[in-house]
Amino acid sequence: MNIKYEIIEGRLYIYLIGELDEHYAKPVKEYIDKLINDNKYITCVIFNMSKVGFMDSTGIGMLLGRYKRLKKMGVCCFIENPTPSVEKVIEVSGIYEIMPKM
Repeated sequence: MNIKYEIIEGRLYIYLIGELDEHYAKPVKEYIDKLINDNKYITCVIFNMSKVGFMDSTGIGMLLGRYKRLKKMGVCCFIENPTPSVEKVIEVSGIYEIMPKM
C-alpha cells in the first residue's frame, strides 16, 4: 500500500494505491490520522480509491473510523473513483450512506 496526498483549497485529497486489507489497514489508519493531526484547518477529506485493487472489511473499518473522527471535527468526507471491485465492497457495506461518492 502506498499513500499520496495533496491539499487544495482546504481539501485533503488522499490517494490510496494498492491493497487495503488486514495487513495494511492499521498503518494506513496511522498515516491518515497523522495527516489529519498535522492539517487541522482542512474542511474536507476525499479518499481517492482509483488505484485500490482490493479492499476487505478491515479497509471498510478504517474508512468508518476516519469518518467518525472527521465528523467530530466538523469535516466532511467523500469517496472518489473507486475501482469496480472496491465499489462492490463499498456498496454492500452501506458506506455511501455516510460517505458519498464524488
